[in-house]
Amino acid sequence: MTIRLDHRQMDVLRKSLNDRARQLREEIRQTLIKSDSEHYQQIADAVHDLEDDSFADLMVDVNFAEIDRDLEELRAIDSAMLRIADGSYGNCEECGLKIEFERLRATPFANRCFDCQSVHERTHFSKQGHTL
Repeated sequence: MTIRLDHRQMDVLRKSLNDRARQLREEIRQTLIKSDSEHYQQIADAVHDLEDDSFADLMVDVNFAEIDRDLEELRAIDSAMLRIADGSYGNCEECGLKIEFERLRATPFANRCFDCQSVHERTHFSKQGHTL
């Protein structure tokens, strides 16, 4: 049986979540600025063959993929903050057991214990494959 998180541990995790959320918002902002400066139309106007046009499409797609990845993590952080507020933070959403502090310290937005996350990854992610 795992022990409930104490106030010091919760403060460490809350700070980690807030710091990462700030970092992600800044990364999204920077990617949008970069995306605007590398805007597809500007790139497409400067290219003259299909290979260059494909490269311009790829650059835009990569920027969108970076933003999607950061937004997904930001949503997970927001969800963790809601769990903190309602008192369910640190409980595995699958089995209900406490998530170890070491796991939460490594991934503060984790919503499953190590064992349940391993099962989830084997049963869900292997069917999906890569999307990029």
